[in-house]
Amino acid sequence: MEKIYLVTGAAGHLASALLRLLVPTGARVRGLLLPQETAPEIGSVVFYRGDVTKPETLEPFFENPDGCELVVFHLAGLISIESETTPLLYNVNVNGTKNIIEKCFEHGVRRLVYVSSVHAIPELPGNATMREISSYSPDAVVGAYAKTKAAASEAVIEAARRGLDAVIVQPSGILGPYDAGRNHLVQMVSDYLTGKLPAGVNGGYDFVDVRDVAMGCLLAAEKGRAGESYILSNRYCTIRDLFGYIGLVTHRPRKPCLPIWLAKGAAPIIEAAGKLLHKRPLYTRYSLHTLEGGGLFSHDKATSELGFFPRDLKSTVADTVQWLRMLKKKPAVR
Repeated sequence: MEKIYLVTGAAGHLASALLRLLVPTGARVRGLLLPQETAPEIGSVVFYRGDVTKPETLEPFFENPDGCELVVFHLAGLISIESETTPLLYNVNVNGTKNIIEKCFEHGVRRLVYVSSVHAIPELPGNATMREISSYSPDAVVGAYAKTKAAASEAVIEAARRGLDAVIVQPSGILGPYDAGRNHLVQMVSDYLTGKLPAGVNGGYDFVDVRDVAMGCLLAAEKGRAGESYILSNRYCTIRDLFGYIGLVTHRPRKPCLPIWLAKGAAPIIEAAGKLLHKRPLYTRYSLHTLEGGGLFSHDKATSELGFFPRDLKSTVADTVQWLRMLKKKPAVR
């Protein structure tokens, strides 16, 4: 039976890597874009316009008159490092996911792969390594983004109980090429290269290559067990070491890292200035909380069941720098 891959959030960082993997499979590939988004130039992908918060706009995207096997990758969502949940964030991340779930039921989708986040997993005391869980609660996690991802993940688990063949993948901090700086981590690397980032902070997190996450999504579609979650992580890395990897590529002095307590004191001012100037700050109270926490995740389950093997982080940083340099040299479209 012919297969059609449906990818929501097709203008995003992860989607750009996933679409590049799906096109060579020979299957038909569809991408869902918001009405105002520009379609990326990726092979034979057919793009549709729609909004996950408006179910009626999704119908053409799901149409299947030939009775093909439909596999949906639900990537669309808003990423936030703010503390408070806005109506838009909840509507897109939670209600949007529920709308996709119902469309999957209506159109007999073969499999749904939902891209959640490790932020949906409650933090453990004592810097313990976090692993997959079987149920999710917004009340058990910290931060607006985490709460919406937990609520959406539980909706997917409930759909699996209702008979939908659905799996969840949970990336850690995504880094890598194919993004112009919309991703917070790529923005940090870009600001480092352009001199806009004077310093980092003491702390760290688990960073994973976007291309490895894309492969993990495809592996989950092929091998994942329905109703199960799979962490797609790599390893813990400090911001100081990340800056060191950038320095290896650029041959520039490593930027200093400040104590988190100092950054926390300035965070409310930085957040307020960002809102006033309509600029997204890198360091907020929530992002600093994340960098201060353990950030230790195990991808053993994804490795053993899916065959997920993330690459060396140094190569991820090198490829990100190369990609950003290439974008800078690329002539502007007139």
